[in-house]
Amino acid sequence: MSSDAIPVLTIDGPSGSGKGTISRLVAEHLGWHLLDSGAIYRAVGYAAGMAGIDLTDAEAVTRMAESAKIAFRAARDGGDTRVIVNGHDATDELRTETAGAAASAIAAYPALRAALFDKQRGFRKAPGLVADGRDMGTVIFPDAPYKVFLTASAEERARRRYKQLKDKGLNVTLAALLREIQARDERDATRAVAPLRPADDALTIDTTGIPVERVVAAVLAVVRRA
Repeated sequence: MSSDAIPVLTIDGPSGSGKGTISRLVAEHLGWHLLDSGAIYRAVGYAAGMAGIDLTDAEAVTRMAESAKIAFRAARDGGDTRVIVNGHDATDELRTETAGAAASAIAAYPALRAALFDKQRGFRKAPGLVADGRDMGTVIFPDAPYKVFLTASAEERARRRYKQLKDKGLNVTLAALLREIQARDERDATRAVAPLRPADDALTIDTTGIPVERVVAAVLAVVRRA
């Protein structure tokens, strides 16, 4: 089977819209591979930071992206997929708001996006792929037969993030998280390269106040209808 014939379901949307959870559950249900593109950008930012690279130096960050070894490993307890960066399990570090902000900032670099394009396309393997990100349906897999765009109010997304971080024992405030999410939305939506927006042929699902299992069912229905 040629790679172009392998089915892809893209799930795009802003931070906190539920992409990660929904993508993982849908991939498990279908038995497909999973691409967490946001984790790749976070991993590059993390690797650059560990190497002492200034994140405003686009050329140096791009070189780091080309050399960094990034791998995904299924969690033994069925939890979140582990992200291995240069041999180190950096999963917990990559879930922080600092890592998210760094990823959002460097994702605006055209050279970096070009360097990671083929790496992301390489995740398209049989029997299928669920691709989670911000430009999966518009840039990386525009030919994907199944496309979903998840959204939710900024307030809802801030509350979700607040609960996640508090459950991990981190000291955060809801007001600060809301400001960070709103600022990130603005950056992602207005950047010149691959701005955050739904693909023309994507089904948009507002997850505000909707239980996870209902969202999963709605996404699976997109695949089943075809």
